[in-house]
Amino acid sequence: MHHDNNPFSLQNQQDYQQWRERKLAAYPPLLPIVAIQNPYQLTEPEKFSMIETLQKTNIAMYALDAQLEIDKPLLRALMGQFGLTRIDRTLTASEDGITALQVENEGERQEYIPYTDQPINWHTDGYYNALDQQVYGLAMHCVRPAQAGGENALLDHEIAYIHLRDENPKYIEALMQPDAMTIPANVQQGQEMRAASIGPVFSVNAQGRLHMRYTERKRNIVWKKDPTLSAAVQRLTELLHSDSPYLLRHRLAPNEGIICNNVLHNRTGFSEGDTVAQQRLLYRIRFYDWVVSDASP
Repeated sequence: MHHDNNPFSLQNQQDYQQWRERKLAAYPPLLPIVAIQNPYQLTEPEKFSMIETLQKTNIAMYALDAQLEIDKPLLRALMGQFGLTRIDRTLTASEDGITALQVENEGERQEYIPYTDQPINWHTDGYYNALDQQVYGLAMHCVRPAQAGGENALLDHEIAYIHLRDENPKYIEALMQPDAMTIPANVQQGQEMRAASIGPVFSVNAQGRLHMRYTERKRNIVWKKDPTLSAAVQRLTELLHSDSPYLLRHRLAPNEGIICNNVLHNRTGFSEGDTVAQQRLLYRIRFYDWVVSDASP
């Protein structure tokens, strides 16, 4: 593995321990929800508060005026102020790459769990993407919550890394294998819509940042046959289903949103009412960018 002076190198225990100590000491017990007055032009304190939380936890939450009419240009303008500009356009996203997640009862989208009211297991976004098109940044904006349910849980992937490395560094070694996790090709009616994606769970990118691709799904996934890897995945699963204080649970209210460096997250199932106001609508945008860490004023 490269980056010898990187805390994520298993050969570099000293930098890892220093980084780990700083990370855990700075980790806030609660994440603030930053009230934003004008999403087109953040104030310095608004932006500073969000960047500060992102630097500590890889996650930030914000709230816009609940009466504000949300459109896609507004969301793009808001995200651009955090260096999030290169949008990943998925199979089911609209042409601008901004996905409206809501229950779909017809068409091809209804085949995909995010377009149903079913719970979504733990994952990072774009885990099936090609390795040169990894999703580093993720934004989720709630226009309307469901009548009941639809809560998200989030876990900073760096915390998951610490948890596993502290228990057994060989877990990290196994999860960093270049063929640890394979998502088979998406083939529909004999046509390959997306090639197979073979890669590691944890990796370190060219900027020395830790990245994670993971899904808890049981179908359409092939784990490398490796006892240490199996044990690592089992321990990760146990962490995700534990009562760890690092697990953040939040049900987004109207015009609340999350910006993150593609951390682990899930969603509970939900139920809707008959009126539009009781039907969940969430905008999701995936980026090839990290949230810029030098954006603080």
